[in-house]
Amino acid sequence: MKRSPFAHPALPLTMLLALALAGCSEAPPPADNGPVVAGEPLATRAVMIGTEGPSLPACSSISRVKAGGTDVYWAPGETRAVKAKLAGGEKVSLCEAAENDAWFGVVFAAPGTDPDMCGIGKSVPNAREYQGPCRWGWIRGGTVQLGA
Repeated sequence: MKRSPFAHPALPLTMLLALALAGCSEAPPPADNGPVVAGEPLATRAVMIGTEGPSLPACSSISRVKAGGTDVYWAPGETRAVKAKLAGGEKVSLCEAAENDAWFGVVFAAPGTDPDMCGIGKSVPNAREYQGPCRWGWIRGGTVQLGA
């Protein structure tokens, strides 16, 4: 008599483990986070939110991009692949600083979208990578008017 492959007790456990691990993989960024300039990014570093602690908003400051606009990159120090472009006057939420404020990790809404939907005005229990639904990236320090 031929034995069923599912009769072995380790097989279902293996399948459950594989399914559990599949759920741990990070989802790809939303399509609107695609690079607007050709070329692969040199590095990717997600923006961290909640770095100021659980009693403060997930991102500390709403600022405006200075006149002339700015490019948004995949990581601090990235200068090859531009992720998005922001026009002067656009609002961004500053969530993280890097390299002595030479770079800011920001979250921003897509044009025509309510920035309140980004969810960064609320506190989070622990610092974590921003997962959406809004756009995120890194801008050079000095390209925003802080607290505007």
